[in-house]
Amino acid sequence: MTLQNTATLWYTRCPVPTPVGLAAQLGWLEKAFTEKGVKLESIIDSNDRNIRQSHFNHTLKWSFRHGGNVPPIRARSEGRDTRLIGVTWTDEYQALVTLPGSGIKTAADLKGRRLGVPKRPQEDVFVVDFWRATALKGFESALQLAGIAKEEVDYTDILFDEGILAAAGAEAELFGLKRRAPYGPEIRALFRGEVDAIYVKGAPGLAAANLIGAHEVISFGFHEDPAIRINSGSPRLLTVDGALLDERPDLVATLITTIRAAGDWAAAHPEDTVRFAASETAATEEQIRAAHGPQLATSLGLSLDPTLLAAVESYKDFLFRNGFLDQDFSIADWVDHRAWDAAAAA
Repeated sequence: MTLQNTATLWYTRCPVPTPVGLAAQLGWLEKAFTEKGVKLESIIDSNDRNIRQSHFNHTLKWSFRHGGNVPPIRARSEGRDTRLIGVTWTDEYQALVTLPGSGIKTAADLKGRRLGVPKRPQEDVFVVDFWRATALKGFESALQLAGIAKEEVDYTDILFDEGILAAAGAEAELFGLKRRAPYGPEIRALFRGEVDAIYVKGAPGLAAANLIGAHEVISFGFHEDPAIRINSGSPRLLTVDGALLDERPDLVATLITTIRAAGDWAAAHPEDTVRFAASETAATEEQIRAAHGPQLATSLGLSLDPTLLAAVESYKDFLFRNGFLDQDFSIADWVDHRAWDAAAAA
């Protein structure tokens, strides 16, 4: 083991409400690992494209990730040595929207219409098109609720002219911002008449729908059936590099303890949690409240509850069924309880 590997721990998180993001903003993650003699480095903020790519393909040694489930599931299916050590479920706004005047009032009107599905360039064989997977699952849920078969609609590709990592490095074209606002290509396709409806989610999706004065065809982010709500962000996964867990289970136990403490803090500080989530997602507090509902502060708990693992299995099966995974695998075999046991014994 090299000196850098023993001294540096890499981490990454998606720009969504997570207890990892909260713990990072509170300074708890840095403090916890500094006390262990370990330096934290952010993968997604690195200037090195190869390091930044690990946010999507989970290749970096001594690293952990918390966020959307498509990239870590894809990485595991490709044989990456990672372990699933925690799951969170934070419901968020999910909807199909269209333009006023489209003639689509309810989900029943989607029959025979063009549903816009984003399609990004395949920049690297290990970077899965998670936006496409997310939209497809959203359409599947909406059509299921409406009793419409997928053969009765027209899935129409919306081609993106830049890849995920290319956008992350194109600072001159982002007007000083860290990332491009979501749903731009989908909105352009709507206004050009190339598609009839698009899928949006979360605070960015709600804001985009509000911006264009969209008509909400169907909303299902808070549907009573969890199977309808399951998507790339519900549930979100905490995964770690296998070498880290094998060599330093105590560090992973520290990670779990710190994240669970952040989840407990959120439940006791709902207003502050909204403020931190707004900062994390580059959204307003009003958008966060509308997109996640009043239960946000109590939905940041980390666990390996069997119902959450079943949800992960369900979405993994969806990804495999729709060609996003080359190899199937068992979620049960991916889960590792050692760090939880170590945290309980500490």
